[in-house]
Amino acid sequence: MRVLVVNAGSSSVKLSVVGSDGVVEWSESVPVEAGVWDERRVERALAGAGRVDAVGHRVVHGGGEFTAPVRLEGWVVERLRELGSLAPLHQSKSLAGIEVVGRVLPGVPAVACFDTAFHASLPESASTYAVPEEWRARWGVRRFGFHGLSHAYASRRVREWSGAERVVVAHLGAGASLAAVRAGRSVDTTMGFTPLEGLVMATRSGSVDPGLVLWLQQHAGVGVDRIAWALEHESGLSALAGSADMRRVLEAERRGEARAVRAVGVYLHRLRGAVASMVASLGGVDALVFTGGVGEGSSQVRGRCAEGLGFLGVGVDEVANAGLVGEGEISAVGAGVRCWVVRAREDVEIVRGVRAVLG
Repeated sequence: MRVLVVNAGSSSVKLSVVGSDGVVEWSESVPVEAGVWDERRVERALAGAGRVDAVGHRVVHGGGEFTAPVRLEGWVVERLRELGSLAPLHQSKSLAGIEVVGRVLPGVPAVACFDTAFHASLPESASTYAVPEEWRARWGVRRFGFHGLSHAYASRRVREWSGAERVVVAHLGAGASLAAVRAGRSVDTTMGFTPLEGLVMATRSGSVDPGLVLWLQQHAGVGVDRIAWALEHESGLSALAGSADMRRVLEAERRGEARAVRAVGVYLHRLRGAVASMVASLGGVDALVFTGGVGEGSSQVRGRCAEGLGFLGVGVDEVANAGLVGEGEISAVGAGVRCWVVRAREDVEIVRGVRAVLG
């Protein structure tokens, strides 16, 4: 089965055809301007893709209803549209992709695979907010978690390699989150009701005191829309260092620029603390896994994160870490916790979901 994987981003959509062996046989990125897809460009791109047996769409939010991949039908699309307010930056892009690719490839079966689905296994203790019962019952307020496709793939990959049962996955990219995975099931994660909770990210704040948001509205006169935009687009590394690119921030830190020094310090402080909390959720840890653009590409972030986690048994070999190309193990000799780098392959996880649904 040749599956077309559709992964819609903020400025482009990545289209790739993945064969039965997980090999990417064709791929192309199509620009998306102001959230508008050019159907003709998509059609021209797909003309070079060859035979497509099925389509798999990455959808960020499945809410409490979609806890596994599902074949796309009219009622499913309508429900996904209703969930748009929970992930406004991402859901609309996924829906646009579903519509456009559906028109370009009519009759080809399509499946939605959800970033939230992997975390449907969270225990109540990890998924429940201590807020009024009415909010939870009426609006389904809970911790959903995100990046599930990446967490699922990376944790399974390391389990296949090493047999590790208790795995902490650090998906570090423009968006960033951790997951605590026991025997292939998510038991805790850092993102919550929305992708804003948790770690410091490229332009997102991560967790802030909700009282701060209330204070800005009630006493500083800042409007809801302004606060929402700032927390999503003007916070994180961008706010602290003036750049959302971790490579540039690290270069500025090496030059001694105060803003960058502080930004990296804040980023690592939040990251180490969150890793420790994931380990507590698991009752111990066998493997720590880095994935995503920063997790795969920055040996400095990996090494400095591990430096603060020695009390947990985490240790990274400096030579292996600095010299790693692609993916593999970077554990220090004798370390109680093995450390790995895994290339993010959400496309492979989507193909697994498509096959599970279509057979």
